[in-house]
Amino acid sequence: MASAPPPGEQARPRSDWAVLRRLLPYLWQYRWRVAAALAFMVAAKLANVGVPLLLKELVDALTPAPGQSLLGLPPGTEPWLLVPVGLLLAYGLLRFSTSLFTELRELIFAKATEGATRAIALQVFGHLHQLSLRFHLERQTGGMTRDIERGTRGVQSLISYSLYSILPTLLEVALVLALLGVKFELWYVWTTLIALVLYVFFTVRVTEWRTQFRRHMNEMESVSQTKAIDSLLNYETVKYFNNEAFEARRYDEALQRLRRARLKSQATLSLLNAGQQLIIAVALVAMLWRATVGVAQGHMTLGDLVMINAFMIQLYIPLNFLGVLYREIKQSLTDLDKMFALLDKEREVADAPDAQPLRLDAAPDIRFEDVRFGYERDRDILHGVSFTIPAGKTVAVVGPSGAGKSTLARLLYRFYDVGRPGAGPHEPTGRITIAGQDIRHVTQDSLRRAIGIVPQDTVLFNDTIEYNILYGRPDAGHDEAVRAARAAHIHDFIARLPKGYQTLVGERGLKLSGGEKQRVAIARTLLKDPPILIFDEATSALDSANERAIQAELRQVARDKTTLVIAHRLSTVVDAHEIIVLEQGRVVERGTHAELLAAGGRYAQMWALQQNTAEQEDGHQVA
Repeated sequence: MASAPPPGEQARPRSDWAVLRRLLPYLWQYRWRVAAALAFMVAAKLANVGVPLLLKELVDALTPAPGQSLLGLPPGTEPWLLVPVGLLLAYGLLRFSTSLFTELRELIFAKATEGATRAIALQVFGHLHQLSLRFHLERQTGGMTRDIERGTRGVQSLISYSLYSILPTLLEVALVLALLGVKFELWYVWTTLIALVLYVFFTVRVTEWRTQFRRHMNEMESVSQTKAIDSLLNYETVKYFNNEAFEARRYDEALQRLRRARLKSQATLSLLNAGQQLIIAVALVAMLWRATVGVAQGHMTLGDLVMINAFMIQLYIPLNFLGVLYREIKQSLTDLDKMFALLDKEREVADAPDAQPLRLDAAPDIRFEDVRFGYERDRDILHGVSFTIPAGKTVAVVGPSGAGKSTLARLLYRFYDVGRPGAGPHEPTGRITIAGQDIRHVTQDSLRRAIGIVPQDTVLFNDTIEYNILYGRPDAGHDEAVRAARAAHIHDFIARLPKGYQTLVGERGLKLSGGEKQRVAIARTLLKDPPILIFDEATSALDSANERAIQAELRQVARDKTTLVIAHRLSTVVDAHEIIVLEQGRVVERGTHAELLAAGGRYAQMWALQQNTAEQEDGHQVA
């Protein structure tokens, strides 16, 4: 059994092109929108380049030749007749066209961007639910959710910056260089090219250098986020030990490291911006000086000077953001890579290629056959455990903490497969069968649909009580939820609440007591009504009166169902058809309650100890 890599271990980053290739299939389904957006982008840039050309014509038209009046018209002509109306209208139309085509491009491509983002986010969400329990026990929720958030935002940023900024700028540079080469001498082309090469080289080198500071800043941001979320999720524990100041110090230390990382990132960004502006200023001054000399010598017009200046401003305004764009694109690629790395994490427990749905006609028998298991390679939990739960019967597993009782439920649910991480192909692992079908050869969906569990530690969704009960069967209605609540002896409590079944239970159900949460868990399992039941300390959080009432109800529910009861309190399993005593991962005794007491072994010792404890507690209560 191969174990999944720990969540903290990042696989070797892919190249930028590899990440882009991974993204392309998500955009390919919107290829016609991409083509339309590119067409609008070209139209917008053609209109944008046409603006300085018209501006030149407008300036030249308004500049009188020596010894002539404006536009060659006689003195005293009305001022409005002096204005080249056609040029002005064309200039305004080009300006408007630039904005119009840009907005049409963004409107057309928005569906592609949002669709790709939704598809990737949904795929990651679904994949995370398919990963093994080991992954989710080892993950850091705050850091992982931050990676997913950055990754989905990275899709939008990458598409936006590349399609809306980089490609249009490259196209505009090509058009401007072509016009400068055709209309003027090549000196302008070479000056522009040299400035652009220096600008890009400086930007890329400095941005690559400062990426380490940006990456460190993001890591510190994830660390601080993780600490904050972890502390808030464990709010009660913090209060129990009066550690608010301790948690604040830990969070402040993380914030201090984040502050230092952000200051370094900002300082290097300022250096980058200053260097970029110096290159732009030198190139712009050189070109305007050359154009000014040309105007003074008479082989260039004032409109040519204005056009060259307008071209350079139009080029350098987007280039001002090249460092930001390059950094953001690199960061978006890094964030996407992290999210794709989550998608690449292999499922430790996966359906076999030929897996079939679990076939059940009635309550099945369950067999644990020489089951061996360990969470880690060098530490076994179960050592050849074998027992059978007959169809429609109840078998209880008891034993001290750490004996491996709850592990049996996890294996039955296939949260893990039998065996150990890194085990050799010939190491014995045993097997678990339901109605004679090895659970490794059936689909996990059909397996888990056939099992209902009341776990020892009940965690509820931050939603209403009714939502949490209906989670057992989401297509059920309110009346069925009420019937399940009555069976779990929680309906009266819910009815007394101001909002009844619409009462919010809070984060992880913290607004309810332990017993109330457990009864909600019982209700949703009763609503699911599966042929196999697992009660893992199902009444451990209840008082004695409620425990006896619910135990009677659970016995009624378990009738004609195959039931595995995992218990610490032996009084809750005296009616089981068979009791398995588990100790250090081995079956040490088995039999009915009466048989085990008569044997005078480990079970009898545990029974005597618990009875003495119960009598002492009753004595204290009487006193």
